[in-house]
Amino acid sequence: MLPPYRMHQHEIVEDPGSKPTFRAPYRLSPTELADMKKQIEYLLAKGLIRPSTSPYGAPVLFTPKPDGSLCMCIDFRALNKHTVKNKFPIPRIDDRLDQL
Repeated sequence: MLPPYRMHQHEIVEDPGSKPTFRAPYRLSPTELADMKKQIEYLLAKGLIRPSTSPYGAPVLFTPKPDGSLCMCIDFRALNKHTVKNKFPIPRIDDRLDQL
């Protein structure tokens, strides 16, 4: 299920004037294509993703897991080139622990 609405929503800010990023999909083997469809159907059924008509697109690729199954990965490098970097770094955990 998708998370509930919260006061502070995550937002990806793009560089001013940049256009929506769309990359053509990578070629997949029949095995990878079947596995991708299976994983997408599972994620849709669980409510973790939803259909989209966004002009953005990123290709899917697979990496092998130690057990031989495939791990689906999304290549967001093209989108990352056009995003404004967060100027507020995550606090260091050791500094936070020292403050206790």
